[in-house]
Amino acid sequence: MKYVQLRAFHHVALHGSFSRAADALGLTQPAVSDQVLSLEQAYDVLLFDRRKKQIALTEQGESLLQITRPMFELESHAAEFLTASRALTSGELRVVADSAFHVTEVLSRFRSRYPKVHITLRSGNSQDVETALAGYHADIGVLGSSVHSQRFESIALGASPIIAFAARSLPDLPAGATELADLAAFPLVFREVGSKTRQKLEDRARQLGVTLRPAIEAEGREAVREIVAAGGGIGFVSRAEFGNDGRLAQIPIAGPAILMTETVVCLSQRRDVRMIRAFMTIAGKYGTRD
Repeated sequence: MKYVQLRAFHHVALHGSFSRAADALGLTQPAVSDQVLSLEQAYDVLLFDRRKKQIALTEQGESLLQITRPMFELESHAAEFLTASRALTSGELRVVADSAFHVTEVLSRFRSRYPKVHITLRSGNSQDVETALAGYHADIGVLGSSVHSQRFESIALGASPIIAFAARSLPDLPAGATELADLAAFPLVFREVGSKTRQKLEDRARQLGVTLRPAIEAEGREAVREIVAAGGGIGFVSRAEFGNDGRLAQIPIAGPAILMTETVVCLSQRRDVRMIRAFMTIAGKYGTRD
């Protein structure tokens, strides 16, 4: 087995394309294709399904990628160690968040300190965040709950209670703190399965013996907001994320607060990656490490 062949496979698997892998490696596409093909022929395995327009890993390819990920991560660590005296002057930090509200200040301060690092931020529910981190598709995650797992290192940034909200024009709009059982009588607008807000609400409802049946399920917080603003029913969000929208009215939920704890997380095995470590260090100034 040759290092260049394994490196070519790894980058094709990560980028999902021979051409993008070639760009990342500074090689031609035929050179990368030949290296991967040579690896497959040497061990009589098929690592990629090439029958589709977009290549896909085979089962054997997926298994090999799980081996090469930590291998090339260690190579990255070695390079970082040898260049430890240099500042972060390039690279990309990939952040995936169920809500970016609590992490905006950390992002701003990171950007001020490392202006040449390119930051990408995409949204997803809590399940999406954990999947992206585990698959090395993101470096930093932001979750709406505390994380108690050796798999992740986490820093809590703050907590905020879940509230209900509705369009001000909604007929019979509840006034003041309202029981979940009373809110259940209205059409409910929920986020998709995998949302931590939804999970926490459903957990509390079960404790109270209340059934919450969504009339509408929408993917993403903004979709829920727009449906509710149009009179589609009652939605739920943490108070910190409610914002200022004149179309909407807050409805406190009666009883003990249902808290959303916004948490910055990374994979424990990747915490020493220099860019991740730099971000977590800045985040640590605003929260408490778990």
